[in-house]
Amino acid sequence: MAGSDLIRPYGDKQAVFDKRYLEMALIWAQNSYCKRRQVGALIVKDKMIISDGYNGTPSGFENVCEDENNVTKPYVLHAEANAVTKVAKSNNSSDNATLYVTTSPCMECAKLIIQSGIKRVVFCNRYYKTDGLDLLQRAGIELVYIDPENNTYEIQ
Repeated sequence: MAGSDLIRPYGDKQAVFDKRYLEMALIWAQNSYCKRRQVGALIVKDKMIISDGYNGTPSGFENVCEDENNVTKPYVLHAEANAVTKVAKSNNSSDNATLYVTTSPCMECAKLIIQSGIKRVVFCNRYYKTDGLDLLQRAGIELVYIDPENNTYEIQ
């Protein structure tokens, strides 16, 4: 993601909202039972939270994300997947919504995001693989990276 289109402090109204919703996603991540990484996600449309999610096991499974070797179990759902599937079960539409997620999406979640009609993704931690971000960018989804420690806002 070399070369941002824009780097600015939190000044305009959208940047302020983005920072606040991302802070809420960071708090929501604390609901996760996962030990290796806790991730939170919110889907926002027209300034309303229409869905939320955090990484964890499917409904009805034990709330243990890692095996005895501290490896994440293969059936653990990512926060984005939980938020997208939750909105799919509701009467809401994620068309033209914004996803706030604490870690940048992986490839599998990027596909769900594209198919769900989400048009913006705002995140604060970069996942070590960039293929998910690359796919979202290819699909024309606006990507916003916020670094709260350095007070930067980058549209990528």
